[in-house]
Amino acid sequence: MSAFDRAAAWSLVSEWTTDPALLRHMLSVEVAMRAYASQFGGDPDLWGTVGLIHDFDYQRHPNLDGTGHPLVGIRVLREQGWPEVIIRAVAAHAPELTGVHPESPLERALVAVDELTGFIAAVTFVRQTKNIADVQLSSIKKKWKEKAFAAGVHRDEIERAASALGVPLDEHISIVLAAMQANASMLGLDGRS
Repeated sequence: MSAFDRAAAWSLVSEWTTDPALLRHMLSVEVAMRAYASQFGGDPDLWGTVGLIHDFDYQRHPNLDGTGHPLVGIRVLREQGWPEVIIRAVAAHAPELTGVHPESPLERALVAVDELTGFIAAVTFVRQTKNIADVQLSSIKKKWKEKAFAAGVHRDEIERAASALGVPLDEHISIVLAAMQANASMLGLDGRS
């Protein structure tokens, strides 16, 4: 299995996931990871693949008790012969369950963008236009301060992950926002759906 086989990654995601919100999330993480690859001199196809498949098992195995996601996914990836660099990155995005802590820029970027993409989508959906083109850094920062808004998003984890990546929070948000805006139609964030 090639680390750069997006068709194989999409096939895996499509086989395991039907939930539109989860699909949007994985696609959002993919585009954000591709953007970060260029920031760190990484391979955009490898980084994008990691972003796309990181939660592929979540819909079927949402339990986070050490028997479900991401351990099921890691096992499946290993059985299918996916490259270890991808398996390790998937493991590193949930160190509390896997014991694998993010070390490389690839792994740190995945942790940093994972929850942020959902927060940005939530900000988009409360806008009247439901179009991410109308979302600015300032609107994200305003909602960031409202703890009741998207309360399930661990802002402190995003802040720590951006710091571990060596990117100031505002710059981090801007990079992810720009990547999602550039792919608004594919992500269903263009106000049409």
